[in-house]
Amino acid sequence: MRILAVGDIVGKSGIQKLKETLPSVVKENNIDFTIVNAENAADGMGLTEKMYKDILALGVNIVTMGNHTWGKKEIFNFIDDKQIIRPANYPNNNPGRGYEIFECNGKSICVINLIGRVTMTVLSENPFLIAKDIISEIKEAVDIIVIDFHAEATAEKMALAYYLDGEATIIYGTHTHVQTADETILEKGTAFITDIGMTGPKKSVIGMDVDVSIKRFETALPEKYKVAEGKSKFNGVMFEIDDKKNKVVKIERINK
Repeated sequence: MRILAVGDIVGKSGIQKLKETLPSVVKENNIDFTIVNAENAADGMGLTEKMYKDILALGVNIVTMGNHTWGKKEIFNFIDDKQIIRPANYPNNNPGRGYEIFECNGKSICVINLIGRVTMTVLSENPFLIAKDIISEIKEAVDIIVIDFHAEATAEKMALAYYLDGEATIIYGTHTHVQTADETILEKGTAFITDIGMTGPKKSVIGMDVDVSIKRFETALPEKYKVAEGKSKFNGVMFEIDDKKNKVVKIERINK
């Protein structure tokens, strides 16, 4: 089994880069199951229904979200669809689901979306405890557990990986948009990487216009962010899983 996780889609150019690149990446790497984080797809904040359908049309199995889940009001029209999940540690009364279970090549795969709490401005429950509760509930019914941890702090992401080592199959970080070089398989078998990067404008500050970003830092005055223009890059990570042991045996970063 080979699972591909694609880093945060940023803006229309990120969607276009996904369309141009994903099919060949899937074919070249014999990918069986694909996860895409798309919470920044619509102008950097949120996801439209058209973009969601365009992503699924590429053969993507599931779309994950993050702190900009509610960035576009039309999300409420499709947030209950089976192929999209939002952070599981959002308040219980929020629409949508925090995890979903899929069947692929004779394996049951549970994908969980979580959001961090360190320096994040959204109201959320403790991701560590929520993750434990979900895994306790579903572990006997699934073969593979994948977690997209949408978090700012490196330490929080690493701590969750060690906390769930041996319980989750894969834990990867999203949100910071910079692909890290720390991919590893922990002592009890959980595969981890701090951040899988982004799919969006190459010349940018994590996807945003360079001049606007500099102005915000230089002047400390409020300036509306806008998605950068120009060529885009594709970031993702491939996880190869031993079908007998349901453990990751190989992690490979992809940057195109």
